[in-house]
Amino acid sequence: MTGMETAALVIMQMSPAHAAQVLRQFSEEEAEEIAAEIIRLRKVEDGHAEAAITEFHARTRSGRADTRGGRDAAASLLETAFGEERAAGLLDRAVSTAGGHSFEFMDNVDPSNVSRVLDGEAPGTIALVLAHLRPEVASHVLGAFGTSIRADIAQALATMGTPNPEIVEIVAETLRQRIRSAVAPADSTEVTGGVQPLVDIVKRSDVAAEYELLEELEKRDPALAEEMRSRMLNFGDIVKFEDRDVQQIIRGLDASALATALHGADEVIAELVRANMSERNRELLDDEITLLTKVRKTAVVEARAEIVKQMRELESTGAIAVKEEGDGASDDDEDEAGDVA
Repeated sequence: MTGMETAALVIMQMSPAHAAQVLRQFSEEEAEEIAAEIIRLRKVEDGHAEAAITEFHARTRSGRADTRGGRDAAASLLETAFGEERAAGLLDRAVSTAGGHSFEFMDNVDPSNVSRVLDGEAPGTIALVLAHLRPEVASHVLGAFGTSIRADIAQALATMGTPNPEIVEIVAETLRQRIRSAVAPADSTEVTGGVQPLVDIVKRSDVAAEYELLEELEKRDPALAEEMRSRMLNFGDIVKFEDRDVQQIIRGLDASALATALHGADEVIAELVRANMSERNRELLDDEITLLTKVRKTAVVEARAEIVKQMRELESTGAIAVKEEGDGASDDDEDEAGDVA
């Protein structure tokens, strides 16, 4: 029994007024965790309640224990302790936390096993599960489905609100029974649906899967596809970086691959790349460009994906950063532009 479980059980034995007084002694973050445990527990065996009280060395009246939990009980406690307005936000986050705990057993299950278990489920159900997995795991699971169903799942995930905790628990228990042999303990990931979790998942997918998903979403929901692209660095975003950052992005790239990536690209992008190369490398690039005849679309996508991957990795570590709107290149930047390997 964890400390939060013990605290939740003890508080559930108190009258609402006393429980609220105790809850006020905790920080908001701790109160959220306790409320999440109360939501998850709902009904508690008398023996567990007594064990919690003993462990907590707390005094309580014999026979008065109210072993009912659930969303309503948690809402009542939070409102009494923090007021109705603050309680609403705390309860929403507590519900999300409770849902995360329900699916924690799936975090280290092989993604291929998760995909097989979810095969045939409704897109909304799959989206609910993905929303409670770590993005890197959810990405592998999403990639196992066909393009059409991936788009259905993506739409369901992006438009998902706060799920009913009882439904979450039912779905989690059903899946737990199906993959019991693959269960591995792991830390829960406290996430809900929405565009950002979807973006985190898609960014970790392979290039082909990302491209196909965005193309399909463009047909179904152009606004969603546009919002996703706005939250993800893409090839055209290279113009948003300072010269010194562009130099880092293209450093070490093969001239042939770079020429393929620039095939059909906006002239502004091509000139920016050439301006941030040494004279020798510009000559090699120009030679490769002249050798290009028919270029497959997939080859261009793959070549640009390598540049995007480099951009995202450097940006995530803070090595490069998108320049603020209105920023211009400094004299020092211009001097450095030609001084690259």
